[in-house]
Amino acid sequence: MDGNKRFVTDARIGRTIEALAKNRIPAVYAPTKEEAVQLVKSLMNRGDTISCGGSVTLAESGVRELMQSGEYTFLDREAMPPEEAYLKTFSADVFLTSANAITEDGELYNVDGNGNRVAALIYGPKKVIVVAGCNKIVRNLQEAVERVKNMAAPANGARLESGTPCSRLGRCSACGGRMTAGCASERRMCCQYVVTGYQRTDRIHVVLVGEDLGY
Repeated sequence: MDGNKRFVTDARIGRTIEALAKNRIPAVYAPTKEEAVQLVKSLMNRGDTISCGGSVTLAESGVRELMQSGEYTFLDREAMPPEEAYLKTFSADVFLTSANAITEDGELYNVDGNGNRVAALIYGPKKVIVVAGCNKIVRNLQEAVERVKNMAAPANGARLESGTPCSRLGRCSACGGRMTAGCASERRMCCQYVVTGYQRTDRIHVVLVGEDLGY
């Protein structure tokens, strides 16, 4: 990344962290994914029961490897019946996830299929750690909606071989419509829409990474 682009990116990250703080969502900055892993580790305790939502970001950043290190009791939905993992997650010490978008107004925007990821974000686990690359930062909620419809959902649909219209078109078939507009596919991924605009507790912590991660 050249110097000018780095300056613009750093300034945007700074604005976003300040806005999150105003909404009582503490956020820290990690210039690299390696530093992000260390920050995540500092937010957890050895022996914690931890869980996560489906996330390319956690895998690409190295956080998922940390989760599988043996230092924690990991509720791995790939190693146990998913529904069992979903229910046990609500009593976990830490839930790790990414966000579909984070606005410069300090809002977290997430869209989910089954709803287990956004449910745990909202309520249940004692602590939630959101890890997101700087590519997830958008100006406002409208850009967040467009980001999911035109980028995140199509990419995830292709990765998961969902067969949804967006996975074939490279965009949502209802682009330009209201936030919740979408396809009628039985495997539709965009079913639950959650905007976190303010936090009354101290559960959610954000780690913003100065690299592109995930979709």
